[in-house]
Amino acid sequence: MAKNTLLQVTKDYMGEGDIELGRMLLANYFTIRNNDNNLPKIMVFFNSAVKLLVEGSPTLEIFKEIEAKGVKMISCKTCLNHFEILDKVQAGTPGTMVDIISLQDEADKIISL
Repeated sequence: MAKNTLLQVTKDYMGEGDIELGRMLLANYFTIRNNDNNLPKIMVFFNSAVKLLVEGSPTLEIFKEIEAKGVKMISCKTCLNHFEILDKVQAGTPGTMVDIISLQDEADKIISL
């Protein structure tokens, strides 16, 4: 990936159609990215994607490993509050929309999932 790539994750599944299949695809995507060490510099999480970073998430360990490799992860605090899971965050850091916009403005490349 580009040196300063920002990956936006907008939901807790990938693609459209069957949501359970989409959750498997998303887990597979991040497992492959983590294993090949081709990671973005920054990841931001919106809407239901914030559920990926909280206690009980089936993909939490993958994201902890990715974070340990130096990837900055920001989850939308408004979204966490909406789902009443702010106190369950186990990976990344809650941030404001201002934080996320600032990171987007600094990125050389933005990829959205």
